[in-house]
Amino acid sequence: MKKILTMMAGALLLAASPQIMAQERENPFMKPYDTKYGIPPFDKIQTSDFLPAIKAGIAEQEANLFNITRNRAVPDFDNTILPLENLSPILERVSGVFYHYEEALSTPEFAEIADEAIPLLNDASNKVNLDEMLFQRIQQIYDRRDKMGLTPVQKRLVEKYYRSFAEQGAALPADKKAELVKINDELSKLFIQYNRNLLAATNAFYITVYDKEDLAGLPESSVAQAAQEAKNRGLDGLWVFTLHGPSRLPVLQSADSRGLREAMYKGYTSLAFTGSNSNLPIIEKIVSLRAQKAKIMGFDNFAQMMTSRVMAKTPEAASDLLLSVFEPAVKRSAEEVKDMQAYVDANGGGFKIAPWDYYYYAGKVKSQKFDLDENELRPYFSLDNVLKGMFECAEKLWGIKMVPMPDAPKYIEDMAVYDVVDAKTGEHTAVWMCDYFPRATKRQGAWMEQLQSCGIFEDGKERRPIVYNVGNFTPPAGDVPALLTIDEVETTFHEFGHALQAILSRAPYKSLAGTNVDRDYVEMCSQINEHWAFEPEVLKSYARHYKTGEVIPDELIEKIGKASKFNQGFVATELAGAALLDLKYGQTPEVTDVVAFEKKVGNEIGMPEEITYRYRSPYFKHIFGSDGYASGYYTYLWAQVLEADAWELFKQKGIFDKKTAASFKKNILEAGDTEDPMVLFKKFRGHAPDAKALLRLRGFE
Repeated sequence: MKKILTMMAGALLLAASPQIMAQERENPFMKPYDTKYGIPPFDKIQTSDFLPAIKAGIAEQEANLFNITRNRAVPDFDNTILPLENLSPILERVSGVFYHYEEALSTPEFAEIADEAIPLLNDASNKVNLDEMLFQRIQQIYDRRDKMGLTPVQKRLVEKYYRSFAEQGAALPADKKAELVKINDELSKLFIQYNRNLLAATNAFYITVYDKEDLAGLPESSVAQAAQEAKNRGLDGLWVFTLHGPSRLPVLQSADSRGLREAMYKGYTSLAFTGSNSNLPIIEKIVSLRAQKAKIMGFDNFAQMMTSRVMAKTPEAASDLLLSVFEPAVKRSAEEVKDMQAYVDANGGGFKIAPWDYYYYAGKVKSQKFDLDENELRPYFSLDNVLKGMFECAEKLWGIKMVPMPDAPKYIEDMAVYDVVDAKTGEHTAVWMCDYFPRATKRQGAWMEQLQSCGIFEDGKERRPIVYNVGNFTPPAGDVPALLTIDEVETTFHEFGHALQAILSRAPYKSLAGTNVDRDYVEMCSQINEHWAFEPEVLKSYARHYKTGEVIPDELIEKIGKASKFNQGFVATELAGAALLDLKYGQTPEVTDVVAFEKKVGNEIGMPEEITYRYRSPYFKHIFGSDGYASGYYTYLWAQVLEADAWELFKQKGIFDKKTAASFKKNILEAGDTEDPMVLFKKFRGHAPDAKALLRLRGFE
């Protein structure tokens, strides 16, 4: 390597558009949208609209809460539970867009108003969740639920509200509630700062390459993207790589330059560790506050509190599952490292495999064993073709058709909007949006969320969902379209699996609809959808060379199949290791040195030195960017047990078997949280989840 320079720079930010004074125009959040299907009118929404609408929504919520709690009638489903489902239509509209922008369109101007808005939203949420009179009404209904003539779904909704309010601290005495409110407020501010630090640190790091020889091994699309990035920064004739996935991963996987790989690896694994964007002190505060919160709620630790609310029930049960996968995975990863070292030695490398070598030499061994070069595959995986294949699967399996809506409102130009319709009748089922390319205002990763759930709304009418998928995939470069890696293809199908659970939901109430299910159950739908992506029958339907239109050759399909269980030791080890780290954080009252804590946990569980956690703590957004997956990252593996067992049935019966698909659609995708997830799974599979199915799927037994 001749010259590679690693630098830090200010974040690239989208320029804010000029604002019209709010009082001179109608705030679009203040009344139901007049757009088709109620899609937010993004073209009319301005940053200045958010705060007034949030404040108006909070006022509406307080008025409706007063009406519920001061109602002298005996509490029942219609006068208490149903109004809670639509406590503030204004707040529901504005918060859906607000939280989406916070993740995907966080301009400096938006971030400034978010500082004021988030404490207001948290306070409004606390006022509802901790309202003693409201909880008393819910408890009265809960206590009489078997005698009120409720339907099974209504009864489950009552039970969910009771459990949710109890878990939020509604039953606590006044002094404990005050402590809880203070902790929640502090945590929300820490989450904001953690996420901002992470975004700023990600945007600040880049690597400049001066010599073309250092680009050897990289795919043409990555080199073109790096040249464009350099040009954007005024560095014409050079190449710039960033920490965003489409830039980072090709370097780690394909760059022949070991120095370039090392620079990228160290840049990523030290992300948000130092300087003004360091998340280390924030993590220490979050761990301490969570431990205090758990004590207030009557639990020994935070992990105990969080696991009690889902299928696992205890941290020990979650740890047992993780270790049952982690131990054979570590054993397999040792074999993988041995093969890599043999390759290095045979080719005169003269060095020991280091973490920044793992992806690269895994690819070399994979190519040697299976004659498979992933760069050879990318021309067949243009984003448009991948979406075509994914949509065809959805039509065959679930009976839905994706119809483009080119004139629908958009918040960014390179997104797409679809009308999801019943393939037979043409009836509207949902709206689906996708936003797939990186930008400085979007956080890393890929996710699914809703702007509108299905269910009964304030006017008593049912509405269908508005769902979106967001990603950070390899963008087009010049005349070359967006060509996806195998991982990106898998991620596209994964996130669409989440979307399907929302799109197809038939639950009558919003709180039970779509992905509003136990955290360790929700990932099943996304993970099982990945399998269809690489089935030979499906690949032949969509994988076509972007230049020639040639269908992917049978020999490449065969190689993909043979290589599918390759490197599973690494995949399972880094995921299970991160999940075990997460649980350890949740069982610890205080952490004073994050780096030492990570190392200690790694030593205890036997983390291989060549593999690090999937996410190190300062960029482990799943668990420190919110409470979303805190003491719950294990749920990916828990859900993989469900997914592996369910997929075995599809493989036995046929991947497009109509009876199996109809049962999965009815009992899993449409049902939401209308029944206990274990009951629903057994209805589909015929038995309780078989943990060994995961080991079989991974090739560990």
